[in-house]
Amino acid sequence: MNLQELFTDGRQRLSFEIFPPKRDGSIESVFDTVEQLAELSPAFISVTYGANGSGARGNTVKIADAIKNKFGMLPVAHLTCINHDREEIDLILDNLSERGVENVLALRGDRNPEVEPKTDFSHASDLVAHIKKRGGFFISGACYPETHPEARDAVADVLNLKKKVDAGAGHLISQLFFDNSSFYSFVERCRIAGINVPIEAGIMPVTNAGQIKRMVTLCGASLPAKFSRIISRYGDDPEALEDAGIAYATDQIVDLLTNGVQGIHLYTMNKPELAKKIVRSVEKLFRK
Repeated sequence: MNLQELFTDGRQRLSFEIFPPKRDGSIESVFDTVEQLAELSPAFISVTYGANGSGARGNTVKIADAIKNKFGMLPVAHLTCINHDREEIDLILDNLSERGVENVLALRGDRNPEVEPKTDFSHASDLVAHIKKRGGFFISGACYPETHPEARDAVADVLNLKKKVDAGAGHLISQLFFDNSSFYSFVERCRIAGINVPIEAGIMPVTNAGQIKRMVTLCGASLPAKFSRIISRYGDDPEALEDAGIAYATDQIVDLLTNGVQGIHLYTMNKPELAKKIVRSVEKLFRK
């Protein structure tokens, strides 16, 4: 099954993101996470490629393989191109194809000042076009509700996103955001520009103040006053911050579903218990 089939019946979908273990981590811990997330019946689980293009491709393929062939769920493998040439990309795609993984999230990847980027693919749209021409995969892409940090402005950002969709991306997952109005405005700009593919809202629960600040720096998300007050009041109390973060994310999801969002993509941070707390409080909303 590819992702396109999931969005043909008008139902709102729930999906998760997980990441491979750090260099010294055990892949078995990730399998335990997947097993627990399976209890929540996600439409699919995406597997990241490793922070800052650190090259976790071997584990990404192994985890995507397990999601499909061990746990019986739909995997989406992230694939970044900033540190790979065409031959390396094709090798990874071959590895995925051999395991029956047919959905990929095509990304440029974060720039690493310590690594000279490869030049075969300058943008994610170039990678999308290459995969589309090669065939055999359904391609998702990333989008930025509050504009890509390197884009000139919001209009230029949507026009670049249109290039990615025109190149072959048939589904989009947004970066995290904390102000739903920003997401609604973004979707409206996309539809005006002729971007009509499904767009899932990426939601990250706040559990660690330092982590959120790093993520916001990477993706350019703004911090609403209500959210900032949560960080200010509970940032030094991990347990209280987790409770407040779960409540904030749950409120976001309820509002998004009520307003007809096509899907929720929950950034789980490999914390299945956190995902369970959120999903079990909103799961009946996905039945409509």
